[in-house]
Amino acid sequence: MKINDFKIKGSWREAANSARTTINMEPGQGEPSATWKRKMLLAEHSPIRQLLVSAKWTALPYWVSVHLVRHKIGIEHWVRTQRSDRTGHDRNSSPQNAKVEHEILASYQAIISISRKRLCRQSAPETRAAWQTLLNEVKKHDQELYKVCVPDCLYRGWCMEYQSCGFHLSPQFHEQLKAYRLQINSSD
Repeated sequence: MKINDFKIKGSWREAANSARTTINMEPGQGEPSATWKRKMLLAEHSPIRQLLVSAKWTALPYWVSVHLVRHKIGIEHWVRTQRSDRTGHDRNSSPQNAKVEHEILASYQAIISISRKRLCRQSAPETRAAWQTLLNEVKKHDQELYKVCVPDCLYRGWCMEYQSCGFHLSPQFHEQLKAYRLQINSSD
């Protein structure tokens, strides 16, 4: 699977100006600092919902697409149909791993939220890989967004899953948690 047609829609300047509106300030000029962006993302303030990710997975297994479609808040999904009358193939004979195209338009808020669930080690490895493929594209376009996209255990500092994988008890988890906290608390 790969990602095509990746785009960021909206700008950090627009998000910053919306933030300034909420605190009774006039619009600003120039690009906001990385520190300001990181604080807005970590606080998940509403202006980050002005920033959108548009992308399309190709050759995504249908059952992985189903996992992603379960996310509804701040994201829209368009999945290539498997309807027999549209494809000319009997849908009932298609395996669950039949490949589909899956297109999304998601706010930065949704990308952060979905990352918490889909980067979790309890998520299916194939679904984690699909989400990581998207995040690899995010990394190329917006480092600050990429840096705050972590599994729930790192975000919260502990595991809240009913059936924990136990990662939060490992030395590797504590190393990653320390690195994450240093990263999010660093300044420009």
